[in-house]
Amino acid sequence: MLVLPKGLRHIPGHLDRAGQEQLVNEIRTVVGQAPLYRPEMPRTGKPLSVRMTNCGDLGWVADKAGYRYQDRHPVTGAPWPPIPDMLLQLWRELSGDSRPPQACLVNFYDDKARMGLHQDRDEQDFSAPVLSVSLGDACLFRVGGTERSQPTRSFRLESGDVVVLGGESRLVFHGVDRIYPTTSTLLRDGGRINLTLRRVSG
Repeated sequence: MLVLPKGLRHIPGHLDRAGQEQLVNEIRTVVGQAPLYRPEMPRTGKPLSVRMTNCGDLGWVADKAGYRYQDRHPVTGAPWPPIPDMLLQLWRELSGDSRPPQACLVNFYDDKARMGLHQDRDEQDFSAPVLSVSLGDACLFRVGGTERSQPTRSFRLESGDVVVLGGESRLVFHGVDRIYPTTSTLLRDGGRINLTLRRVSG
């Protein structure tokens, strides 16, 4: 039996198929206003394998200048669109934090995309959890401890699953080892969408 770190919650199938379809439509509206783009690694400028965009008051961006939050799309210069009400409701239901999320990162993974082990630590305040929603193809999600050298364990995330990183797990290392192609029919052309809701400041 897989034992998850204290403070990490995996909620399988929290969104049913109808809810997933509704959320995908909401995200298509977001992407229509704030197009997906390919971020770059700081210093090296190497493109990440995922494409991304954001919604909310702030959006997380990565480029040669570093990782940061800003209030505008780095390519179009337009403000980020608002976070869909459906995601705000999920946050109210599952986060345990009365303050609304300020940012929602939208990552799109094709079947070759990965995400290396990392911490979500570009925020000013770590008291609120990170809430993550999976849509589309399944993935193998890896989670470790708060130090990179600590042991890791992996488990599969399916479309409709929610993961909450809070409390002692707020700063655990985590990543995506692989995508399992054609495991979902939710997205017309396949792939996986991951939505990550965060508070940035106190």
